[in-house]
Amino acid sequence: MYRIIIALLIIPFFTNCSIAQKPKEQQETKIEVGAEHISEYLSIIKNKRIAIVANPSSLIGETHLVDTLLSIGVDIKKVMSPEHGFRGNVSAGEHIADGKDLLTGLPILSLYGSHKKPTKEDLQDIDILIFDLQDVGTRFYTYLSTLHLCQEACAENNKKMIILDRPNPNGYYVDGPILEEKHKSFVGLDPIPIVYGMTLGEYAKMLNGEKWLENGVQCDITIIKVKNYNHNMGYDLPIKPSPNLPNNISINLYPSLCLFEGTKVSIGRGTQRPFQMYGHPSFEKYDTTFTPEPISGVSARPKLKGELCKGYSLIYYSNEDAQKYGNINLSWLIDAYEQSGKADDFFNSFFYKLAGTAELRKQIEDGKTEQEIRESWQNDLNSFKKIRSKYLLYTPN
Repeated sequence: MYRIIIALLIIPFFTNCSIAQKPKEQQETKIEVGAEHISEYLSIIKNKRIAIVANPSSLIGETHLVDTLLSIGVDIKKVMSPEHGFRGNVSAGEHIADGKDLLTGLPILSLYGSHKKPTKEDLQDIDILIFDLQDVGTRFYTYLSTLHLCQEACAENNKKMIILDRPNPNGYYVDGPILEEKHKSFVGLDPIPIVYGMTLGEYAKMLNGEKWLENGVQCDITIIKVKNYNHNMGYDLPIKPSPNLPNNISINLYPSLCLFEGTKVSIGRGTQRPFQMYGHPSFEKYDTTFTPEPISGVSARPKLKGELCKGYSLIYYSNEDAQKYGNINLSWLIDAYEQSGKADDFFNSFFYKLAGTAELRKQIEDGKTEQEIRESWQNDLNSFKKIRSKYLLYTPN
């Protein structure tokens, strides 16, 4: 009985609280994520067995989606967690074990490590999979691959999928080389550029429409759209989407600085400013210094641990800067390569997976300018933008 009472109270609250508390002129500009609109998907999940792919970003206001749905009697059977875990306290690349959520008692299945795709057994006791993760709009951010594999698994096992859409904080531009087939990995499964300018809901439509799922299978998806959002908007995330993206600066810089993960240069993992600077012990040009050290739940084994790095700080890079330039900045990568003395060991094999091509490394080593490199992407980007345009749910940039 108490669940029925709570349901009657909580659904009007979540669907109407912004109207009751904000004047009309603010209602029209407040971005409302898909998860907030419970009335749009409650009838679909009523009396169904549910699994949820979620992490700490899966919020309705200040309350977790899982807690909210449990409180109104939704039959959640399990949670599936992506990289960094359900509660978000696991470092990048670290193993995530199956377990039980201490707050709810729900079983947690890891979708990282050796078990990235839900199995038939994982899905056999559910009817619907709800997917609610905050993306940051880059091909190598692994939540995108988690979406691909979950959608594929649901299609193969005749399970419905509901995607609670969220804004893309880097959704206002499209840039970078297109992923080549031979460089596919968990940091890139589909032939898209590094920055693809879509929400996960839009991307799910493209996975179906372009038949990119294994054997061209089609998933029954329902997308609960974001309200009052378009691709020209910036978006301040209410909670960090993963441990090493703590603020807007790091999120804006991530598309450019993540390429350094395929080099010997540190981008500040193991400090209080990850993805906001870069450096190496051999650099002499800069006066910013930092020493990477392990940080529990953030960086267990940071590159160049314990070594004093000299580098370049980008902590003043603003949202306005990001939207003004609207592209991946290659000048920092080119500069670091030159600072290294064009060392043979500057790049490692992971760089090919991040870039999605071997050509970018060759272009940098051959001394191509940033403009020359960017021009080499344009034909492929134009082709991708035509594909992208078929699946957009929000006003394009």
